[in-house]
Amino acid sequence: MSPSSGTMGPVRARTGGGTIVGMDRDDRVETLSEAECLRLLDTVPLGRVVYTEHALPAVLPVAFRVAADGRLILALRTGTRVARALDGTVAAFQVDDFDPAGRCGWSVLVHGRAEVVRDAGERAALRSGGLRPWIPDPGPEYVAISPELVSGRRIPPVFPDATPTGTAPACTAPTGTTPPAAAPATAPRAGATVPRAGAALHPADM
Repeated sequence: MSPSSGTMGPVRARTGGGTIVGMDRDDRVETLSEAECLRLLDTVPLGRVVYTEHALPAVLPVAFRVAADGRLILALRTGTRVARALDGTVAAFQVDDFDPAGRCGWSVLVHGRAEVVRDAGERAALRSGGLRPWIPDPGPEYVAISPELVSGRRIPPVFPDATPTGTAPACTAPTGTTPPAAAPATAPRAGATVPRAGAALHPADM
């Protein structure tokens, strides 16, 4: 409660893992730390890369992996215009996981410089490690995004006893932490958070 305004402001919560850095009890949205965002990135195999194509914003779902050095490695089809459009630019990458039954979930957004992976040894290691685009032919081409800005949010279940229906950690807190109790609120809209405006998706590039 703010002494000057008498309104409820962001509530800072300390947890065992130190991952939840704030929560606005008015809208039930937790602000996640960078460490927690990076942990969640490693729990899903597919994300959305946001880039510019023909002076318009474009969004494409792509397979990816978090490298040991923290870079996001995107798997694209060889020779696609997406890799050319991303190379040497600042791009955004978004992942999420939502449980409609529990009305809860999380979303992570990363901004960073994207570059085509040109080192032959690294490309070979990525191929042998099994990172592939969803359409494997004619072969993979890899783009690395080096995170510079990382942000994320989590929405706890509307009801404390809500049971998640999915297998991914949409409604679960990190091991060793206790999720803050959810305050009564109008249920938020579940689903993807990235708008579909701009250039059309190109499934053949995935």
